[in-house]
Amino acid sequence: MFSRVLLIISAALVISCNANKKIASGNKDSQKPNIIFIMTDDHAKKAMSAYSDDLIKTPNLDRIAKEGIQFDNAFVTNSLCGPSRAVFLTGKYSHINGFRANFDKFNGDQPTLPKYLKTAGYYTAIVGKWHLVSIPQGFDEYSIMIDQGEYYSPRFFDGKDTVSVKGYATDIITDKAIKILEQQKDSGKPVFLMVHQKAPHRDWMPNVSDLENSKEKYYQLPETFFDDYKNRTQAASLADMRIEDLFLGYDLKLYLKNPQEETNSGGDKNSAKNSYNWLLSEYESMTTVQKAMWDKYYKPISDAYYADKPIGDELVKWKYNRFMNDYLKTVKSVDDNVGRLLEYLDKKDLSENTLIIYTSDQGFFLGEHGWFDKRFMYEPSLTMPLVMRYPAKIKKNIKTDKLVQNLDLAPTILKAAGLQVPEEMQGKSLDVFFQGKSPENWKDKIYYHFYESNAWHQVQKHFGIRTRQYKLIYFYDLKDWELYDLEKDPNEINNVYKNPEYQHVNAHLKKELKSLIIKYKDSSATNFN
Repeated sequence: MFSRVLLIISAALVISCNANKKIASGNKDSQKPNIIFIMTDDHAKKAMSAYSDDLIKTPNLDRIAKEGIQFDNAFVTNSLCGPSRAVFLTGKYSHINGFRANFDKFNGDQPTLPKYLKTAGYYTAIVGKWHLVSIPQGFDEYSIMIDQGEYYSPRFFDGKDTVSVKGYATDIITDKAIKILEQQKDSGKPVFLMVHQKAPHRDWMPNVSDLENSKEKYYQLPETFFDDYKNRTQAASLADMRIEDLFLGYDLKLYLKNPQEETNSGGDKNSAKNSYNWLLSEYESMTTVQKAMWDKYYKPISDAYYADKPIGDELVKWKYNRFMNDYLKTVKSVDDNVGRLLEYLDKKDLSENTLIIYTSDQGFFLGEHGWFDKRFMYEPSLTMPLVMRYPAKIKKNIKTDKLVQNLDLAPTILKAAGLQVPEEMQGKSLDVFFQGKSPENWKDKIYYHFYESNAWHQVQKHFGIRTRQYKLIYFYDLKDWELYDLEKDPNEINNVYKNPEYQHVNAHLKKELKSLIIKYKDSSATNFN
């Protein structure tokens, strides 16, 4: 009898130990999921092959989409680096969380996503770009870049020390992320990890490993590249973000014969004197091997330019292709490192119970309307890539074209962690899409507000509404409107606001816009008729 009891107790202990082991490694269905949130900077949706394979193949990002869900109509609320991050952290619009422009300071004392998760038992961490002009709060661990951060030998601050790490930023940030996952995998606590890459942000410095045996490619100009900005308000023509004004040194990597060339190359004139020096300082931070690989690729390009300088439209086309080659190489590095993270999760048997989200802080112009950068409510800037994978909860290969926003990400993560979404959060959880169903009464319009003006790129302040078919924008310093019929004019080049045939649309959208302004409590956006 005693032996039988002992056998039962021993078996129970074995089962208990195995269960605890499963909980620690995050493999048990009832266990709270690990949550990995990957955010890049300025990743245009069309530079991800899950959305379009015209420019680049991104097999690892595509894998997340194929093994989970892809959102085809994901939008930001304010297309700017810092404010977009603040919206994600708080689940609130910029005018509510207080961080409206990049030169603001984020109030970390307010309730945020990592604080909620930490209270719920999560180990919370962020590595990479922070860009909120404040010290992170709510994290057990952080290692953040200084300001925009550097591509080579980037500096990281951990709350005590600032340390420069040799190597390439995208690789280093991923190394730090994997290290945290490895250290915490047997802790018994779920992990919330924010992996915030600098890439593919300007000045688009590729990893030298992606330069080796690489040749410049030719990319077809977007249909609207030589846009003359007619039939619109002044806002488009006032913007200082044209491809033709990219800096020859800082942006396009030429070895300048005379530093004065940088000042005269246009665009962002307030930074011209410093831009080339920034590139040179990053170059000097490289190792001897990295410099040699860099020179081997870029020196012939520079020599060829000075030997036969293009002019006019040919110069603009040359600048576009030079820019695109570097931009897409930084995207490739992002995809490679997402692959490293996925491989780690598979190897450690963590994939099944890990929610992994990939997105960008906003979209980006890749030559549309002749521009680079973002800020505008126009589609390339407004839209963002958004894919998620969570094998335990999300069906494979789901696509939805419902309108969603970065505002919805914090509620989604809280719901995935088994927490209630606070009433003050202004977004809605996206978990209703996880089984491939289209929820009834989902939002059919989104609200946007860009608050920064007379700063980088001279984009005018504006707010607006986007529905499935129409977009109405009000540039309030200019006191002028734009209306686009997205079905007939997806490139947004024909402002039909004053077209008599659309007056009923104007009236309806203004009414809807006012309702959104009231709903989202934007008291700064009420000054229009």
